[in-house]
Amino acid sequence: MRLSRYFLPVLKENPAEAQIVSHRYMLRAGMIKQQAAGIYSWLPMGFKVLKRIEQIVHEEQIRAGHIPLLMPTLQPADLWRESGRYDDYGAEMLRIKDRHERDMLYGPTNEEMITDIFRSHVNSYKDLPLTLYHIQWKFRDEVRPRFGVMRGREFLMKDGYNFDLTKEDALHAYNRHMVSYLRTYERMGLTAIPMRAASGPIGGDNTHEFLVLASTGESEVFYDDRVTALKLGDREVDFDNRAEVLGICEEFTSLYARTDETHDEAAFNQIPEAHRKVGRGIEVGQIFYFGTKYSEPMGATVVTAEGNRVPVEMGSHGIGVSRLLGAIIEASHDDKGIIWPEGVTPFHCGIVNLKQGDNATDAACEGLYKALKAKGLDPLYDDRDERAGAKFATMDLIGLPWRITVGPRGLANGVVELTSRRTGESEEMGAEAAVDRIAQIYAGI
Repeated sequence: MRLSRYFLPVLKENPAEAQIVSHRYMLRAGMIKQQAAGIYSWLPMGFKVLKRIEQIVHEEQIRAGHIPLLMPTLQPADLWRESGRYDDYGAEMLRIKDRHERDMLYGPTNEEMITDIFRSHVNSYKDLPLTLYHIQWKFRDEVRPRFGVMRGREFLMKDGYNFDLTKEDALHAYNRHMVSYLRTYERMGLTAIPMRAASGPIGGDNTHEFLVLASTGESEVFYDDRVTALKLGDREVDFDNRAEVLGICEEFTSLYARTDETHDEAAFNQIPEAHRKVGRGIEVGQIFYFGTKYSEPMGATVVTAEGNRVPVEMGSHGIGVSRLLGAIIEASHDDKGIIWPEGVTPFHCGIVNLKQGDNATDAACEGLYKALKAKGLDPLYDDRDERAGAKFATMDLIGLPWRITVGPRGLANGVVELTSRRTGESEEMGAEAAVDRIAQIYAGI
């Protein structure tokens, strides 16, 4: 994309309403625009990152054997009355009446609707196990929406639901989701720690939240800092192998990590003092096992091999897709702007022309742009008639991981400058070598 033809309404000054880094940089970098309290339009660059995050979530869900579908944003209230949650959920639920005076709601979550889909089409244990998920907009009418997309009222969420014959099967689905989520966050450049948590209005006894450590996090967390060094890396996981999946879960949950709601001071004090940490975390996902909480009252049952009809065991599993943008920025920025991890960057690299209108630099930049696109990469070429300082400031603000700078002096020596946004380190090399380096960096991502 040529920046002169792109819609990127960057701001020079910090918006007064932005209290935290991610909100400030998302507004300044032209990623979002507030339309109402806690409700945002996603402008082109913000939308581009949102879609990259969504794609990673899809890929890892499908890798784990989960099946995508799409449910509507509006739901009939009668389903929620069946489960007993309609009156219990509280003021966060946006209740609506249609033109026929039927009670509707803008879905804050989808346990009831997915259970209705299941009971309409599945009757036998032979159709289990089954995990269905979707990525859809949700609405929760927060009393005080704040922090941009971190605590908005409308948000994009992946929510998945498992249906299993036995508790043992359902707990394997729970573990499978934990491993799948760990892979998802690592691909986004995040260290998200699974922490024992409280279930809240979803219900159930088993639940873990995934939290990214950040000073602006809404949750107080207590943890053994050795948990932050654990990684899945390139490990291939057989999601059907229960022992393997359970082993990974135990590896990541064996060290103490709790939210303030489930904190155990006595257990925490058993950790060696050097590794005992208290901080704050941003929740970016949560998994639940809740057994027959919804299947029993809503009649989601199957016939067993013995001919008995039993309610299915269920769980639900969510990732805050839009919230992840804020979390990534909170975890990866400096005083100049965003620093995108390669896995979610809106553009793979930036090209800065230091002397727009000069035949040699224009030709070199055009050559780089075409060569990168020929490699299947998506560069952002700053071809504006702006001074060099303004171009560098824009690139630093929007946070592309790599920048290729082209100027007359370097070209006279047959080189361009390749710069890492994360480290600030630069290296001079030929244009072809720079293209090959960028292609190599993204080859395994």
